[in-house]
Amino acid sequence: MPLSDTAIRNAKSGEKPKKLSDSGGLYLEVAPSGGKWWRLKYRFDGKEKRLSLGVYPDVTLKDARERRDQARKLLANGTDPSENRKAMRSARVERAANSFEVVAREWFAKHSPNWSAKHAAVIMRRLERDISPWIGGIAVADVTAPQLLEEVRRIEKRGALETAHRAMSNCGQVFRYAIATSRSERDPSGDHAAHCLRIVGTACRRPLAVKY
Repeated sequence: MPLSDTAIRNAKSGEKPKKLSDSGGLYLEVAPSGGKWWRLKYRFDGKEKRLSLGVYPDVTLKDARERRDQARKLLANGTDPSENRKAMRSARVERAANSFEVVAREWFAKHSPNWSAKHAAVIMRRLERDISPWIGGIAVADVTAPQLLEEVRRIEKRGALETAHRAMSNCGQVFRYAIATSRSERDPSGDHAAHCLRIVGTACRRPLAVKY
């Protein structure tokens, strides 16, 4: 018989873990400590496996059923939900390790010893104030030309045309560094060039400096 919210709330712990079954392999495990864990029992390649779906009440009965259904769709397509979760977690870690901000700071660390202290401070302030808040958390390989265009427009709106030009130049340098270090395959700031004159006016007429 499927579980109900009332049955879950009233479930008491015992000396041993207690299992309350719902449907489709979903069950609630009540630990001796009183904690309530959603789990999914399933078979993949002939082996019985279990997948944690969260803790009650943070994950409600409705939420747990939705997560169960998502896992079963993966199974129907021949994908192990546990392995899929590991792959997604690994991908998130990789994206975080290769975010625009991480790569930009690496680029800065590489080149700043060749700059004056004043110039380095200006570049870092520009990265922290005008660039990272908008695209810093995005994987450097996933940043798009429209996202860069939006960033430049934000700077332009406060009348800082020179800053907009230099911010785009710095972004291009970071992207090219990412390409050189195999973190990206393209420089979206180049896609932006066709829009540059229209968006930030004469400040973009000077050629962008290239540093790798």
